[in-house]
Amino acid sequence: MNQVSTVTKISAPTIASSSIDEGHRTRAMPFGNALIKLAETHPDIVGMSADLAKYTDMHIFAEAYPDRFYQMGMSEQLMAVAAGGLAKEGFVPFATTYATFASRRCYDFMSQAVAEQDASVKLIGGLPGLTTGYGPSHQATDDIAIFRAMPNMVVIDPCDAHEIEQMVPAIAEYHGPVYARILRGNVAVVLDEYGYRFELGKAALLRGGRDVLIISTGFMTMRALDSAKELQADGIDVAVLHVPTIKPLDEMAIIREAKRTGRLVVTAENHSSVGGLGEAVASCLSMNGVSAEIRRIALPDRFLAAGTLEVLQERYGITRSAMSKNIKRWL
Repeated sequence: MNQVSTVTKISAPTIASSSIDEGHRTRAMPFGNALIKLAETHPDIVGMSADLAKYTDMHIFAEAYPDRFYQMGMSEQLMAVAAGGLAKEGFVPFATTYATFASRRCYDFMSQAVAEQDASVKLIGGLPGLTTGYGPSHQATDDIAIFRAMPNMVVIDPCDAHEIEQMVPAIAEYHGPVYARILRGNVAVVLDEYGYRFELGKAALLRGGRDVLIISTGFMTMRALDSAKELQADGIDVAVLHVPTIKPLDEMAIIREAKRTGRLVVTAENHSSVGGLGEAVASCLSMNGVSAEIRRIALPDRFLAAGTLEVLQERYGITRSAMSKNIKRWL
């Protein structure tokens, strides 16, 4: 395969962390390492980046398979169209950039060259939601809403390194377009303790509880599990339903758990309160005649501030401590 540009040897940068709370184990670069492992037995796998390989963990794939990596430069639209073309030729392109660029800059091109063609492109968005303090230009608070509205598009928000490693081969096997958020660098490992296995389109009940049901996605599931343990000490019994696939939504699992009477239902997501998991759950329950008291933990419907990430996440209410405080208040 001919390359579109020369790939230079990339030295690994200092490995950053992706919103890891204290006390959790970590694993380095789960996305990049999982893609390398998959490519060993799948010659149709190719990698692409819009000048952000080092910051989406694609750089290690570029080093391992330089003849299967395409550096597209700062041209996300071109990357989307080229990925669609590669998919039509029988390849499975994994195209990476920041989530805010993947959604806002690529939308029309992903719609026409990928989703409308039902092309098997895997668009991977780094820095999802509020995982950077660089302000609105880099904070992808609306990416799930954007891609939920696109026909044919699967939307995934994995929780941790364990799930990312399982998600990569699963979406490669799926024929069709996928948008997946990822965490980069050192990523927390949480779900292996619950015997969890990723299944495309499936939610998983990680723990039961009589008082509260948290329906969560992304790293908010990590915080939901931590909050559940904290609230247990106060005699509050919390169930956690992890929903990694936002579209298609596992409505059967959500309806089954929400139907259990006497529980407050709380949705938790690292995304705007508009157009994300919370609205998807509320619509699902309403359209299926399920009556439940629902509260949402999500980012506000506004452009967020720049600043220290830990301070911002606390300000906007997506930390474990904020979750626990709100659940106590709602009860």
